[in-house]
Amino acid sequence: MRHFFTLLRHEIRILLITPATYIAAILFLGLMGWVFQDLLVAFVRTARDTAPAVDFFRLFILPVLFLSPLLTMHTIAEERRLGTLETLVTTPVTTPEIILAKFFAAYLFYVVLWLSTLSFHWVLYRFADNPQVLDPGPLIGGYLFVSLSGLMFIAAGIFSSSLTRSQLVAGLLTFAISFGLTIGLRYLGDPALFEPEPDTLLATIVGHVQIFQHAEDFVSGVLDTRAPVLYFSVAGILLFLSMLALDARSVRT
Repeated sequence: MRHFFTLLRHEIRILLITPATYIAAILFLGLMGWVFQDLLVAFVRTARDTAPAVDFFRLFILPVLFLSPLLTMHTIAEERRLGTLETLVTTPVTTPEIILAKFFAAYLFYVVLWLSTLSFHWVLYRFADNPQVLDPGPLIGGYLFVSLSGLMFIAAGIFSSSLTRSQLVAGLLTFAISFGLTIGLRYLGDPALFEPEPDTLLATIVGHVQIFQHAEDFVSGVLDTRAPVLYFSVAGILLFLSMLALDARSVRT
């Protein structure tokens, strides 16, 4: 892994000059700013027992469905289209170094974007009459959740980009995988689908991989080790498949 940090610096530079990165940042900050403002209006109109941060992180899926595709769709697909990937794989670098550098560059930007929303909460704390609106518990749990779940979503984007030369196809595939892991699993978690035997092994497994429930647990201060294990495991599997896809397509080329 001696070339990893060199590749990582290169991938970060690529992200900083890629238009999709700035489109993702503008859309993300604009959307989350609007969400936060709308939540504050709702809290002013109706008194609630929970802090604004709780509802803020419950809506994590809104940016995830477009943020992960925009940050990852160009990582491998565009290099393959331009022919620069074939040159890269012939240099003295390994496939894991290539995949991990692209993954961590996109993941770091993903985390930085989420951390930038701390400014929303700071402004609320600075100007609110009641400083208790800034509850550190949901904030810590919420940012921990988006950081851990982001491993899986970014890995899904890297995997999608490794399968095609088209950024559009990679973006759509990342959206589909992210949608299936969140909305799809939430639909499968409906107990009515497993009647009259709701206690089957499949129902138990589906119950453990409910991403929305994980978000609810984290912002409520319930830290279950099964959630981090899930995100690390799925991310690891997707990155491993990305390495296989990169090797396979490089051999055919």
